[in-house]
Amino acid sequence: MLSVVKSMSLQGLDGVLIDVEVDISSGMPCYDVVGLPDTNIRESKERVRTAIKNCEIELPSRKYIINLSPANIRKDGAILDLAIAVGILKSMGIINEINLQDVIFIGELSLDGKINKINGILPICVEAYKKRY
Repeated sequence: MLSVVKSMSLQGLDGVLIDVEVDISSGMPCYDVVGLPDTNIRESKERVRTAIKNCEIELPSRKYIINLSPANIRKDGAILDLAIAVGILKSMGIINEINLQDVIFIGELSLDGKINKINGILPICVEAYKKRY
């Protein structure tokens, strides 16, 4: 099942809107992040998987593809952890009663599932306000 979650990233001092697309399908179990992610975002798969597990939600052994769009912008930092986790939970059908199109998810996840603070929140909030989120 495909889900799309909104997030933002920093490009210099500007906030950039990012669509986090998550697809969970049958097939050889894997977890791939595409869309020009840096090392921190590639490492987020372990943070996200462990945070979900420690919230007592079992991730099935499936094929997880996470696309960070637009693909031509480099994404860095752990700022997209929360959006990736919400996208996975939405694709699994655990989150299904809210409209995610009007929400931007920003945050780094700790291994116990708590949301950690991030740097650069002010330019992100300014850009979100400009885009009417």
